[in-house]
Amino acid sequence: MRIKIGLAQIYPKLGDIKHNLSLHLDYARQAQAEGIDLLVFPELSLTGYQVQDLVPEVALRADGGDHVFAQLLDASGDLKLDIVVGFVHEDARNRFYIADAYLSQGELVHLHHKLYLPTYAMFDESRYFAQGNSARAFDTRFGRVGMLICEDFWHVSPPYLLWLDGADILILNSASPSRGLNNSDRLMGTRWVEHVNQAYGSMFTAYILHCNRVGYEDGKNFWGGSSVVDPDGEFMTHGLYFDEALITQEIDLNQLHRTRARLPLLRDERPGLVRRELDRILSESLG
Repeated sequence: MRIKIGLAQIYPKLGDIKHNLSLHLDYARQAQAEGIDLLVFPELSLTGYQVQDLVPEVALRADGGDHVFAQLLDASGDLKLDIVVGFVHEDARNRFYIADAYLSQGELVHLHHKLYLPTYAMFDESRYFAQGNSARAFDTRFGRVGMLICEDFWHVSPPYLLWLDGADILILNSASPSRGLNNSDRLMGTRWVEHVNQAYGSMFTAYILHCNRVGYEDGKNFWGGSSVVDPDGEFMTHGLYFDEALITQEIDLNQLHRTRARLPLLRDERPGLVRRELDRILSESLG
């Protein structure tokens, strides 16, 4: 099966749900016109990143009873387009999460809450958001998929769990800002993220779809650089920095078979060993 991926590398307006929803719907219509099957937006694409005290005002319920969410559900059905959107989710007990929703054929297929909330350097997410507590793969019309948000991917355990849970496509979206220069002409954060994406593609013999935002907020500049990595750990597309764009790339799921026949890492993985040693490590650390 071949799937045409769209990465919507957008510049959302901070706190402006109406504008950002319109932007999402415009990109969805463009994606449908270009024959895209799966359209991925960045982290917090409906709200902007630095929401802070605006969190209760911009939060959405993840169902058709929310007028904003309902329009995105309708778009996925009317345009026959699978969509990954980032937003602030308010649950039934009024807790707020950084969230991703996977929408398909007018339905919510999966909801992911960000697991790791950074509180170092310029980040202060745990002051405003609750932590997610689940990393699970899910079934789509393209096969089994896993979603993670920014910091989730910089810890090896969430993608590892999704891989063991059957995910052959790992979707990562982020609001990753530019930070410093290294000895080359590339930003340190950019180079590091790209290395991680390639490493996970090859380690987990899976497709890695990464969508990062662009633009400015409160002195922060977001670098974009959205990419697709194949199961051999090679970039299929990457490196469009700082500009808004709809980046497209076709992937061939048959590549999973070819790579795993040559490199049977999944076949030989030993989760029982991991569980046993984790139990020992936790027992010793608590003792």
